[in-house]
Amino acid sequence: MIYRTATRDDLPALVALLADGDEAVDPASVRPGVDQVRAFETVAGDPRNELLVLEKDATVVGCIQVTYIPDLGGDCSERAHLEAVRVRPDHRHNGFGRLLVTYAIARARARGCTLVQLTTDKSQIEAQRFCAALGFVPSHEGFKLPL
Repeated sequence: MIYRTATRDDLPALVALLADGDEAVDPASVRPGVDQVRAFETVAGDPRNELLVLEKDATVVGCIQVTYIPDLGGDCSERAHLEAVRVRPDHRHNGFGRLLVTYAIARARARGCTLVQLTTDKSQIEAQRFCAALGFVPSHEGFKLPL
């Protein structure tokens, strides 16, 4: 297993992972669009964001985005927000998601973060169980407003 920062060459694999389906999408068949390239470059160029991949046998099997948020309250430390936690459908239920999240937590801790947070859609019961098994507690109610 190799953990590393995503590169632009990983973009087809990332787009395939983010497709959110139950069937694996072959990254070789993915042609990232202009908006996806722009979004990747924005995330990759932002020092408060990390887009990490987990690679097995030279194949990207998972990804996670970590955003570091300065906190003006309390001890004024940073918190880490985890997004886009994805594992290829054909590699799920093998511990790769756990590996990605624990790696992101370790990076956040090393950076001095005092809190790690994430959200999951209310309909994703399996994802909620996954988060609870990792020690996350459902402490807040979230809201979104599409613009």
